[in-house]
Amino acid sequence: MVLVAVFGVVLLVTVLLSGLAARTVLSTSLLFLIGGALVSDGFLGLVHITADSEIVAVTADLALFAVLFTDGMHVSFPALRRNWKNPARALGLGMPLALVGMALVTHYLVGLDWTTSFLVGAVLAPTDPVFASAIVGRKEVPAKLRQLLNVESGINDGLALPVVLVLIAAAGPTSAHAEASLGKIGLELGLGLGLGAVLPLVVAGLARVRNLGAEPRLQPLLPLATGIILYGLCHLTHANPYLAAFSAGAVLASVSPEAKEVFEPLGEAVAELAKFTALLVFGALLTPALFGALSWGGYVAVVLAIVLIRPASLLLSLLGTRFEMRQKLVAAWFGPKGFASVVYGLLVLQAGIPQGDTAYTLIAVCIAFSIVAHSSTDVPVARLFDVEADPVGTNSVAGRLPQEEEPVRT
Repeated sequence: MVLVAVFGVVLLVTVLLSGLAARTVLSTSLLFLIGGALVSDGFLGLVHITADSEIVAVTADLALFAVLFTDGMHVSFPALRRNWKNPARALGLGMPLALVGMALVTHYLVGLDWTTSFLVGAVLAPTDPVFASAIVGRKEVPAKLRQLLNVESGINDGLALPVVLVLIAAAGPTSAHAEASLGKIGLELGLGLGLGAVLPLVVAGLARVRNLGAEPRLQPLLPLATGIILYGLCHLTHANPYLAAFSAGAVLASVSPEAKEVFEPLGEAVAELAKFTALLVFGALLTPALFGALSWGGYVAVVLAIVLIRPASLLLSLLGTRFEMRQKLVAAWFGPKGFASVVYGLLVLQAGIPQGDTAYTLIAVCIAFSIVAHSSTDVPVARLFDVEADPVGTNSVAGRLPQEEEPVRT
């Protein structure tokens, strides 16, 4: 119950400071991260959590599922069909370049073997817009830029997962090779995609049956019930829950726009609470012992991952596009490591691979540094695009966006 009380206190402080955070470099995400660190064994000792504690895996898993489900509901398939080229560049070229770049740095600076180095690169390749919300959520930021960051971060979690699982199998003992076969990984991903597509269709069909349907007061609970059922089914069938969550949100919003509209306030609140809980728990793992276990080469690798590898890989992938240089630099900078990397890092730790502890330490420190760097710079960078609206409010980036440039939020 100590953790519950701590969460309540930090939540209260965060809500009271959220107005200030929206205008300054103060970050609500950072408040929970610091709160978790302060009550951990490394400082006040009020909460005793280790990386192999069940609560760590459960909260990270639930948070990532909730965030992907609600993000999926903001996908606009027509807009995505119109504007797919730039996200495809980021995913098809930028992401592999970042993975390889991180693997090279990890191998030569940290001394991990090649397989584990590529595993670290795969874990840190996904990006998360949650920690740069001022960029993807502000109207003054160009829609094309927001769309690029949203689609990239919404899809790269699922793209990185099979690579992570294959590399864990390759880095582990012989038994792991047999257990985590390519066929099994493909089945889990396919099953997740299938469940995510079929279940919302069934629910939407039931809602349209005569004599069925929710009264207005309970309508927001219909998508929530869908998400809960899907989460349970994924874990019962070993389907990939993250691919299922994102696809289910997208399909449900597509076949039932009214469900998306009524669920949005509740869904955002649930995802926000799940995110804050996971940040508090993750913060409790950030003890002085963890930071002390990383070598100087590891810290150099962390800095390079944030300030060089991600920016360089995305800038290369955007060569020849119509983005302004300012927009390219912003997109290159905002590649924060988030919940997917936390979950995948825990998979590495729990797999029992020979260099798993060192790899996890590097991953955890990199995520912590990324959260601090990106969640503290999103508001100032967003203000670079802030201009005065014209009298009608339709022709400036601060006014209403043209229909063809509506962002695809993921």
